[in-house]
Amino acid sequence: MVDRRQFIATALGLSAAAIGNLPAKAATMTYDEAAKASRAPLQAVPRDRELVRLATLAANSHNTQPWIFSARGNEISIAPDFARRCPAVDPDDHHLFVSLGCAAENLILAAYGLGWHASPVVDGDRIVIALEQASPMASALAGAIPLRQCTRAVFDNKPAAPEMLRQLENACREPNVAAILMTERAAIRKVTDYVMEGNSAQMRDKAFMRELVSWMRFNETDALATMDGLFSRVSGNPSLAAWIARPLLSVFFTEGGENKKYREQLDSSAGVVVLAADRSDKAQWIAVGRACQRFGLQATALGLKYSFVNQPVEVAALRPQFAALLGLGERRPDIVMRFGTGPDMPRSLRRPPEQVMQR
Repeated sequence: MVDRRQFIATALGLSAAAIGNLPAKAATMTYDEAAKASRAPLQAVPRDRELVRLATLAANSHNTQPWIFSARGNEISIAPDFARRCPAVDPDDHHLFVSLGCAAENLILAAYGLGWHASPVVDGDRIVIALEQASPMASALAGAIPLRQCTRAVFDNKPAAPEMLRQLENACREPNVAAILMTERAAIRKVTDYVMEGNSAQMRDKAFMRELVSWMRFNETDALATMDGLFSRVSGNPSLAAWIARPLLSVFFTEGGENKKYREQLDSSAGVVVLAADRSDKAQWIAVGRACQRFGLQATALGLKYSFVNQPVEVAALRPQFAALLGLGERRPDIVMRFGTGPDMPRSLRRPPEQVMQR
């Protein structure tokens, strides 16, 4: 009989040697234990593994975790894992490179906390981060890395204090990246209209829906088998056997139902922020990712929650209209996030460093 350790090794495609490099309990963990382990406090050693572990806690599209890390001496690089790209929702790999920027920001902040000055350079598709020893520098943003989560839940309708808004806006500061922060109800309603129109377009797109469903994890066993994807409980849905959940999708996961949820979520939010770079290329998408990650970490440090409502920037036909609404001219709106005060949700999983680091 195959024991649990062997089953998870097979499901993850791990070799015996790789399993040996995982934490001792990794192969027998429950979902909650696995989520907690990936978010353990940062340790000084082993340095590279710890920095990569914190980097993988970054926001990323569909929780695909589309990154490959390599470490050599005092240099860590982050490269795209194109095997994890999402061609239906992200045909030009925009979100993929934003995700790499999010991971780089986490790594940089964690490195400062361990006493390493981190200097990132974009080299083609890669982000190369040079580390130079310095005095340790703790920060609220670094402290928020294990706590940050995207919360697809209804918030409590409370406005954010002016000082909070100032800190959120400051967190987004990045060369050649603009942050448009909206708290007026009329402005949020206009964004909501675009979110719903984009959501309708996506849910009518068979390729988009196939891709989305391929990343859904309907129960703890499915999620543990891959350590990635969109676990049902993270979005507030029940955990069900896949053979039950898949046929029910067409009944409960509908255009009208999802639009209703998005309207409720945005109506309950304190505000919306849109990030837009001056140029549309990989280096600027990475820069947007760094600003995006800092926003999420700052929100977390302030006791706020946030989530992505990217439909207006993912549907190409809507993007120019949305840009015009925001006064962006020819610039591309990159990321849309809502924020406010809301509940904690179950944490998503991350693959362990051994599975994302090249040897």
